[in-house]
Amino acid sequence: MPHLSAEMLAADATTPITSAGHAQLGIAVLAGIAVIVLLITKFKLHAFLSLIIGSLVLGAVAGAPLDKAIASFSTGLGTTVAGTGVLIALGAVLGKLLADSGGADQIVDTILAKAGRRAMPWAMVLIAGIVGLPIFFEVGIVLLIPVVLLVAKRGNFSLMRVGIPALAGLSVMHGLIPPHPGPLAAIDAVKANLGVTLALGVVIAIPAAIIAGPLFSRYAARWVDIAPPEKMIPQRTSDDLQKRPGFGITVATVLLPVVMMLAKALVDVVVDDPAHTVQRIFDVVGSPLIALLTAVVVAMFTLGRSAGFTRGRIASTVESSLGPIAGVLLIVGAGGGFKQTLVDSGVGQMILEISKDWNISTLLLAWLIAVTIRLATGSATVATISAAGLVAPLAAEMSTTHAALLVLAIGAGSLFFSHVNDAGFWMVKEYFGMDVGQTLKTWSVMETLISVVGIVGVLLLSLVV
Repeated sequence: MPHLSAEMLAADATTPITSAGHAQLGIAVLAGIAVIVLLITKFKLHAFLSLIIGSLVLGAVAGAPLDKAIASFSTGLGTTVAGTGVLIALGAVLGKLLADSGGADQIVDTILAKAGRRAMPWAMVLIAGIVGLPIFFEVGIVLLIPVVLLVAKRGNFSLMRVGIPALAGLSVMHGLIPPHPGPLAAIDAVKANLGVTLALGVVIAIPAAIIAGPLFSRYAARWVDIAPPEKMIPQRTSDDLQKRPGFGITVATVLLPVVMMLAKALVDVVVDDPAHTVQRIFDVVGSPLIALLTAVVVAMFTLGRSAGFTRGRIASTVESSLGPIAGVLLIVGAGGGFKQTLVDSGVGQMILEISKDWNISTLLLAWLIAVTIRLATGSATVATISAAGLVAPLAAEMSTTHAALLVLAIGAGSLFFSHVNDAGFWMVKEYFGMDVGQTLKTWSVMETLISVVGIVGVLLLSLVV
């Protein structure tokens, strides 16, 4: 979706794919979201198919011709995948190299060897934050759960005391920090600056992870005191390797794309001249595509070759990393299609017109919309993309920093109170051997804390940046 200037908004307002009034558009939005929720939760239909059907229902109820609704959906899907699909794929490759080479285990083992008993919850949130930076939440759980279970068993810790910090570190990265799919899609939708969003996201993520992780885990351990389930302690990836990359080079490789993107953001602020040679160089060096591509190429040597991988083994690792993300790409793409249908139907313009007289912060409004969709669908990614599509017009006149904060407000809202309609809820429940009530008292409360601390951080930052 192109950047929406005030003039473009005015033009779009006269040429939507439907001439429906506010009431009809409001009903159309509710109908579209309700259909998506019902198909995902009641009929267990895949989110990709649910988003397609919900988009068509939205267009039909809004009175748009079917061919125009289909065209809007297809355009949104294509632009979203074009904008974020390659980045998601590169992130998946980097994460797979990190896991298969034993680099993730090296980070974990090094930090745990240096952490005392009292520092262990803090070590776990640090580990999760570093490991979770380039990889998806589900992959992070699979990587870290064996470590969490072993630490709890060998150190005689309450499982919640070390498990909650690890989950908090992973979840914060998933909801707030690019290159994760949700934040990337939101950045693309509202045309925010990725480097600025990343920098501000780190500022918000640190207190959110601390409060929802090491601090909350004290209470979670009292509420749910369970031992690690023996059957869930699998063999680690690096146990079959003769050697693995060192701690320093592994951390440097993981942080390389972050440093490159932050450098671009810093140069944008300091130089502030698009024609300046230095800024033009960093516009290329710090672009997400180049930063992640560079990290992947470097990782093939620093991680793959350091683990003794042959060229063939590296190639097979890269190939195997792409298959599992097909579902993620399709969901993100379909979410972009739903978003574009919302925009082209005039829903974004409607929200812009209605909310201009509301005495409510745009950032808080974006958070509330994301919270509502998250509670209904159970998907942080669907909530992020849908909310971003609804509030995108509100970002047209925002500064660079406030557009980035809008993305973070949406991301924070997308994490609110994970419950039984969220796949992550069931993953945590099964891995930790908890019942539904115990999972609600620990995992669900932790997610809510991250969301609330996140929006408070966003609102506070909006006062000073």
